[in-house]
Amino acid sequence: MKISKEEIEHIAVLARLSLSGEEKELFGSQLSSILDYMEKLNELDTKGIEPTSHVLSLSNVMRDDIPRPSIPKEDVLMNAPDHTEKFFRVPKIIE
Repeated sequence: MKISKEEIEHIAVLARLSLSGEEKELFGSQLSSILDYMEKLNELDTKGIEPTSHVLSLSNVMRDDIPRPSIPKEDVLMNAPDHTEKFFRVPKIIE
């Protein structure tokens, strides 16, 4: 499928790209090759094949979320370079 120069320019505008004439030719031929390949894939008979999101069957291996007691506040603040009675003290970053 041949892509026209106008279509390449339109795609470049949508992608906010500034392309030279050589780049338009190069990307035009590359996009045409990609679309030709997609047309070839459309020729395959995919009836009865379930859609997938991944080629491998993956499953998340996660442990159960079991609540546990947390570290005491005093122990956590003891490791902080600067803190108040209840909070970490950090440098101001927004003026």
